[in-house]
Amino acid sequence: MQFIMTRRAMTRSLATLALIGTALSGLPGAALAQTSLRLAVPDPIGSSVGRAATRFSELVEEKTDGEVTVEVFPDGVLFGGDQNAAINQLGAGSLDGLILASSVYASFEPRMNAISLPYLFSDYDQLQSYLAGEPGDELMASLDRLGVKGLGFFLRTFRNVTTRDTAITTAEDFDGVTLRTPNNALFVSLFEALGANPTPMAFSEVYSALQLGAIDGQENPVEVPLNNKFAEVQGQLNMTQHVADSFLLALSNGAWERIPEEQREAVQEAADEMIEAHNSEEIAAEQDIITQLQEQGMQVNQFADGELARVQEIARGIYPQFEEQIGAEFMQKSLDFVQQ
Repeated sequence: MQFIMTRRAMTRSLATLALIGTALSGLPGAALAQTSLRLAVPDPIGSSVGRAATRFSELVEEKTDGEVTVEVFPDGVLFGGDQNAAINQLGAGSLDGLILASSVYASFEPRMNAISLPYLFSDYDQLQSYLAGEPGDELMASLDRLGVKGLGFFLRTFRNVTTRDTAITTAEDFDGVTLRTPNNALFVSLFEALGANPTPMAFSEVYSALQLGAIDGQENPVEVPLNNKFAEVQGQLNMTQHVADSFLLALSNGAWERIPEEQREAVQEAADEMIEAHNSEEIAAEQDIITQLQEQGMQVNQFADGELARVQEIARGIYPQFEEQIGAEFMQKSLDFVQQ
């Protein structure tokens, strides 16, 4: 008898809770978000990409009146720091969203390598126009076959080489320098052509390798050595500006389809607004970051007169190696775009 009474009491309680829940759902602000997404980024939350992700999250919540929310997970925690694995997970739908460099996507979509052709872009205006223009649209569309919905490219500042002791001011200064590069054939070919010893390595291993002297240096936009305290193990910041790169904000197709159709335009607007603001801030912050690295003890080096042109000539000599991989038509489209 006691058991029957308890079941009845429980039934009445559950019914009461259901009624209360139904009533509360009609109150302003009481409804939970209809769609909650998890966005993975490879770097700390205070980094450039972390701040961009946070701003995107804020804008999505604002523009959808809270019906769509985005939770940011920094430091690669959702994909174990393996960036290639992250793209596989995104395409499979086990990641909702991801911000990652276009140079990593190049392992899955070779046309992405066009962005990183060395010394393709003369300045940031040209890079932004490319990413927002017809070439960028074609690259974005290429993600469909991976099961990925691209929301937009946003720029990174040009990549530069840091070294422990070697100041790079001439083409010959690359000779014999062991540099960590991404696991990307274009980067490897570039530094081989310049006479360096490129060493592909997971980024999570770079600080230790620099500290132990297993490698002499690395190459990245200047915010990377700042955020990762490379000034502790690197003495030279060489303003080579050899390669452009960009970040790509993307969702899995499954995550995109979970967003109510009437809210998708708002999510895209959030991405567009974040990208426009981020690009301006990123360019403006570059010199401040260089100053901070100087204050931390790094020496900033520029190419000597005439040396940039020599390095550019050597670097552009690798273009034919990647024509078949990128596709002759898309490579020519890219070259024509920057020569307009």
